[in-house]
Amino acid sequence: MYFRNVALDDYRSYRSLVVELEPGVCVLVGRNGQGKTNFIEALTYLSTLHSHRVSADTALVRYPLAGEEPPAAGVIRVKVIEEERARLVDLEIVAGKANRARLGRSQVAPRDILGEVLTVLFAPEDLDIVRGGPDGRRRFLDDLIATRVPVMAGIFAEHARILRQRAALLKRACAQVKRGVPADLSTLDVWDAQLAGVAARIIVERHRLVSSLAPHIARMYEVVSEGSSVLSAHYAAQLTRHVSDVDLGDETAVRTSLLEAYAGARDDEARRGANLVGPHLDDLVLTLGGMPVRGFASHGETWSTALALRLAHFELTRSEGRIPVLVLDDVFAELDASRRRALLDVMADAEQVLITAAVEDDIPTSLRATLYRVERDLDGVTTMMRLQGAADE
Repeated sequence: MYFRNVALDDYRSYRSLVVELEPGVCVLVGRNGQGKTNFIEALTYLSTLHSHRVSADTALVRYPLAGEEPPAAGVIRVKVIEEERARLVDLEIVAGKANRARLGRSQVAPRDILGEVLTVLFAPEDLDIVRGGPDGRRRFLDDLIATRVPVMAGIFAEHARILRQRAALLKRACAQVKRGVPADLSTLDVWDAQLAGVAARIIVERHRLVSSLAPHIARMYEVVSEGSSVLSAHYAAQLTRHVSDVDLGDETAVRTSLLEAYAGARDDEARRGANLVGPHLDDLVLTLGGMPVRGFASHGETWSTALALRLAHFELTRSEGRIPVLVLDDVFAELDASRRRALLDVMADAEQVLITAAVEDDIPTSLRATLYRVERDLDGVTTMMRLQGAADE
């Protein structure tokens, strides 16, 4: 898969951009703050329907200049080529309203474009997956799942909604307990049944993904670190603390175990006013040479671990018959010569690689690529110009 044409209107620092990209390696060169990451963010947004940099979509719509009317929406339009077949994907990010999407000429729900554009992005923010809390690692897994099984996007949304409703009930029960009044949990069984159904699906999908991903994570770490140690990945389901012998690959068994765990934790949940059982408390445990990566790994090991996670995603998807666009945001500046060579070997398996770099010196001289200059004018509007490329040589 590769991007052939990209058009951005009122997206971040881009007022209006139309650019043709080449298969192979495309390098976006420009000083920091010029808009390189804005461009790749737009493309990777189509894979996950959220930004890797901000949580609110309103930040993605271009901020108006002085005296200018605020844009109604930020628009991303792309033509992607996969196995010689072209398809058009459009997405409007509408300020304060629901987003709109099109596939070809057909209006679709934004969720329906999941899986149509496949990208694997490695960015400096990925270090937080490794050194941050479990929520970042859960989000890493769930983003991958949503691109592989698009219907899961709805499951995740439903799970979050039920958790909020159930938490509100538990908080009221907690307040009653503190006042010495018997807690009213008469509707909790209904919420438990609904929650168990979606939570079980999430646990099973995460377990399946990590089981498939773990060998690729180990191999990619060996590649980028030259075999300095063994990186292992394990899905730690909090449910197993309550029901130790549950088969995480069996959705019916997981659902039954969740209901059992909810019942066992009911009094404690009422006293604390919180959801204490379920996949919202799970983690992806990463160990290096038997020691937890978080808190023990060096900066170089943390960087290599984060890169291995993304490259493992790329390798898993490629092994299943689809080749994503590999996107590397400012990666070469942090890699030594040996890790650069290892990364170049992995890049050879991608049909298109998009790379950002502050200066051309950050790019290995052996890399045959199409270069694009990214600049921002005095009004803060970004432009992109093709300089040279493999096709010109």
